[in-house]
Amino acid sequence: MNVDQLSIQELPEIARQLRRDVIKMLMISNSGHSGGPLGAADIFSALYFNILKIDAKNPTWKERDFFFLSAGHYCPIWYASLARKGYIPLTELSTLRKINSRLQGHPAPGHTHGIPGVELASGSLGQGLSVAVGCALGLRLDKSERRVYVFLGDGELNEGQVWESAMTAGHHKVDNLIAIVDRNNCQIDGKTDDVKGLNPLADKWKAFNWNVVECDGNDIEKFRATLKQVQSFKGKPSVVIANTKMGKGVSFMEDDYKWHGVPPNDEQGKKALSELPKTKFNDFIEFDWEK
Repeated sequence: MNVDQLSIQELPEIARQLRRDVIKMLMISNSGHSGGPLGAADIFSALYFNILKIDAKNPTWKERDFFFLSAGHYCPIWYASLARKGYIPLTELSTLRKINSRLQGHPAPGHTHGIPGVELASGSLGQGLSVAVGCALGLRLDKSERRVYVFLGDGELNEGQVWESAMTAGHHKVDNLIAIVDRNNCQIDGKTDDVKGLNPLADKWKAFNWNVVECDGNDIEKFRATLKQVQSFKGKPSVVIANTKMGKGVSFMEDDYKWHGVPPNDEQGKKALSELPKTKFNDFIEFDWEK
């Protein structure tokens, strides 16, 4: 089922469906990242089904907003969002990480054999914000009202290039740019505080001349309201520090960094899906034991 704009009341259900899609994709591929994509499902549901100005039937629409996924390993939740929105067939989700599939472990743009709606190949962490800054500056030169959104993981902020581009955006007052940091406090090797402490994170962005807002990234209504707030902010780029829980929605994955890059096995997948009840949206596949 392809989904267009949804009301605020409907967003939690599409978020749950996106989580179901992620679990099934990872079970089929027996490969990929679980924790981050599950934790970011509420963010992606708000973006793709309520906030972004986009057209799945015309992915290169001249008036579209730009969205860049800097943390490319989050792509399962992005692929699920694109499929539910109508950019790619829903059945294609079963091809995640398969040979010759468009849905590889990190996303590729759709200009040739990639995915419609994907503007940038990403996965080498730290690069997405630089591209987003350049895109936002270009739109400003064109006197365009379009906005640029970029999604970063908090572990990604260890990369120096992030702060170089943040300094550039702040200097040039790129106020058509909104960065979203998934602050789940986990990265591949452990808790972010243990690997390389980021705090005081908000103060760092403020020091680079950004407008900084924090919110609960797993509360869809609060996240949506926060984005609406920063959309009208002028004079500085904005960053939303969205506090989330890695693995959100699946009890045994929540807040556990060990699920950063691990897919569930069959038993774990069954348990995860049992904790994510079916929705009014059709699953892209039903396993034999679900029928």
